[in-house]
Amino acid sequence: MGAFLYGVSLQWKLDIRSKTLLITCYFVPLLFFVIMGGIFTSVMPETRYTLIQSMTVFGVTMGALIGLPPSLVEIYSSDIKKVYKANGVPLYLGLALTNISAYIHLFIMSIILYIAAPLVFHAEIPQNPGMYFISLAIFIAVSLSIASIIGLAVKDQAKTSMFSIIVFIPSTMLSGIMFPMELLPKAFQTIGKLFPASWGYQLMTESVIKFENLLLFLLIFVLAIIVCNILLRKIDF
Repeated sequence: MGAFLYGVSLQWKLDIRSKTLLITCYFVPLLFFVIMGGIFTSVMPETRYTLIQSMTVFGVTMGALIGLPPSLVEIYSSDIKKVYKANGVPLYLGLALTNISAYIHLFIMSIILYIAAPLVFHAEIPQNPGMYFISLAIFIAVSLSIASIIGLAVKDQAKTSMFSIIVFIPSTMLSGIMFPMELLPKAFQTIGKLFPASWGYQLMTESVIKFENLLLFLLIFVLAIIVCNILLRKIDF
């Protein structure tokens, strides 16, 4: 219990001083919402029906892929891991606490968008709020699991940022949040379906959760956990 509490305390201190977390989980997503939300609803008024979902997909994808990996690199590729070891903190605890922290921040950001979009841009609230938030919870978890692989596999801060951006750009551009996927060439549609963002957007815009979509997310999540476990075992504490 002492090791767990120490890990929580250390993670809290890291979160407070983390500018990356603040920028990627709040500042950039909300700034994107203010600017692009105005553009979308002015140029294409019909986007107000899916504005909440599209802005949330962007925010969650950015916060997960660009915000989480540097935090993991900071823990597992620096002297912080020695502090963990000296205080008897389990190997997996840094990963778990970082994910929990990022999850909470991304959910808070999503709630802000959910409340602000109807007030600022007269966006349409999802028909089934319960299903929407269940879909959101699933999407955040899967996005963070993918981001965790990047953070554990790439041990250099600069390279981590590069890989995160490489995954982030097609995730958002080909997900359907900018323009309908039907307008994209078939090859780009296929590439877009390789990323959780496109499936998350589809999941959150539907009033009923389809079993095949849920099964896909579950498969991705389980595979990501397995990969993260393998990567953790390779880390030399």
